[in-house]
Amino acid sequence: MHDLETLNSGGYASTTHLKLTCPLPSGLFPSAILSLGTTLTHLDLSGTGLSSLPSNFGTSLPNLRILSNGMVSIPEGSLPTKTLRWLILTDNKIEKLPEDLGRCENLEKCMLAGNSLSSLPASVGEGWKNLALLRLSANRFESIPQWLFTNLPKLAFLSFAGNPCVEKQTGEATAKAGKRFDLEAIEWEKLELQETLGEGASGVIGKGLWKQSEEYAEEVAIKVFKGGVTSDGTPRDEMAAVLAAGFHEGLITVLGRVVGHPDEVVEGAAAAAEGEEEKKKKFQGGIVMQLIPEYYSALGLPPSFDTCSRDCFPEDASLSAAEALGMLTGIAGAAAHLHQRGIAHGDLYAHNILASKADRHALLGDFGAATIYGTDNEEVYAGMEKLEVLAFAHLLEDVLGLIRREKEKKSMETSEAESAVVVAADAAPPAFRDSAELTEEEEEAIVQGLEKLQKQCADPQVDSRPSFEDVAVELEDLVGFRGMMRIPIPNLN
Repeated sequence: MHDLETLNSGGYASTTHLKLTCPLPSGLFPSAILSLGTTLTHLDLSGTGLSSLPSNFGTSLPNLRILSNGMVSIPEGSLPTKTLRWLILTDNKIEKLPEDLGRCENLEKCMLAGNSLSSLPASVGEGWKNLALLRLSANRFESIPQWLFTNLPKLAFLSFAGNPCVEKQTGEATAKAGKRFDLEAIEWEKLELQETLGEGASGVIGKGLWKQSEEYAEEVAIKVFKGGVTSDGTPRDEMAAVLAAGFHEGLITVLGRVVGHPDEVVEGAAAAAEGEEEKKKKFQGGIVMQLIPEYYSALGLPPSFDTCSRDCFPEDASLSAAEALGMLTGIAGAAAHLHQRGIAHGDLYAHNILASKADRHALLGDFGAATIYGTDNEEVYAGMEKLEVLAFAHLLEDVLGLIRREKEKKSMETSEAESAVVVAADAAPPAFRDSAELTEEEEEAIVQGLEKLQKQCADPQVDSRPSFEDVAVELEDLVGFRGMMRIPIPNLN
């Protein structure tokens, strides 16, 4: 964290990262930032009340790669077009983006959720060839540019929930979900929160009890949605997507929706009198879900500033070919299930997957960037799925790396064991091979199959990529079985 006084006195002359959180006088950009010149690569002015950028912003800070801020306008020529890699403009009032934004040829991640945009500059359709992630949620788009699905070969993570172009689909999907699955309305007073399991921008998830009667209470997970616009979208749209997703063995089962929360937003005169900031702190909805066993853990770690749009992994993380194949098969099936319902997850990353190495099972979670795009528009329907198939290609690539780590680990263990046998050949009887293990030939066949599938899913020609249903079939053929249930879910269909 930095302060304005030190900045103005020249105290950050050689810094590469600058973050200010204090209110800026009259919302004006501090001219002292421009003196940081070629050293500054990361600038965060979120929450400072910044209203605009100076016209010489881009030329004065030529090496800036990441910009996060709050403003109402962006003048032409104000962004460093050659070096900008990560742009965050979430939750502002921007109505129009500069045309030269399309010249940001190295832009990889762009977050525009929560603005007043109704269009994108035509130039970005030709210039954003390296864009991997785009957030357009909670804006004013009446339609989504079709070139998003054809002209951007690296776009894998797209969300546009909360726009007029999908309001109808979101409402219809939510209504159908309520009728189809008869989700129970669970009174807040019947829930007992015990401990927090996680907290994100859209709310808090905790472990608790659902008291169904005086004699019986079920352990569950409870997610309470709060806050306003996040970098991915809104809590309202996330909850709608979770409910519309329905049931699948690769998704966390929703048991019901919360009603009667004491902080629930009440419409009417009282609500109208509240400011926007007060409303953001209110209860935005809640769901009760199955509690996932503790032996499930996140498959990966979120991207860093260096990896930008790709996940990170602990140095000791690894998977066997059999473990990886089982997990991937379930996730591909879950993705196919979602797209058959016109839902894009929008954030299909390893860090959003809970995995159990013990039974080779995985669950896709975190619907914060999900979009209910519907099945009426065939171009959007096909395009959204093919974009997300590229995200699955990245997952395949990451998992193949974890398999290679496992093979290296086994090779080292084998060498150490052989050395021990040479030293003390009569110390112990030889170990027997676990019958559940795969032979080297079987593992190699799986790896080759995954490598082939990864190339198909990463085809730069978006239309040439397979559907998730095709991907799931390919993986099931490698597994040798179809559709095994791991965590039982209630029969609510």
